[in-house]
Amino acid sequence: MSTNRFLRVQAWRVLLVGAIFCTVLVVTGESVLAHGEDISETSPSQSSPSSPSNLASPQAAGFQAACWALTIPYGAAKMAYAIGGGIVGGLAWATTGGNMEVAKSIWIPSMTGDYIVQPQHLTGEKHLYFVGVSSEAPLS
Repeated sequence: MSTNRFLRVQAWRVLLVGAIFCTVLVVTGESVLAHGEDISETSPSQSSPSSPSNLASPQAAGFQAACWALTIPYGAAKMAYAIGGGIVGGLAWATTGGNMEVAKSIWIPSMTGDYIVQPQHLTGEKHLYFVGVSSEAPLS
């Protein structure tokens, strides 16, 4: 019985840390917020030889290790945010009598975006989008 309680406490701690990390990213990070402009993707064929995508360099190995280490907490926070958005969007859909536009306005930003930190994110070549970009034009 004590092992079961220990696992529950650990699960709550992981969720709490993920929620705090998610909140800090959303509140403080300009580069992690969804913006419609400057979403150009850099293809691997366009990378320069001095960029960290050159897999033969020790610097590239360091970037890969850093990406792996950062993806674990970031990915957990993003997954928690996406799952929460899915639940809230489903509740919004049910509460509004099946209005898909309301549900999609919650689902699209919460479930899209970047789930994995890549070396281009660390070097500033690409923006890291925690909140996804809506496919529809914003209402002005």
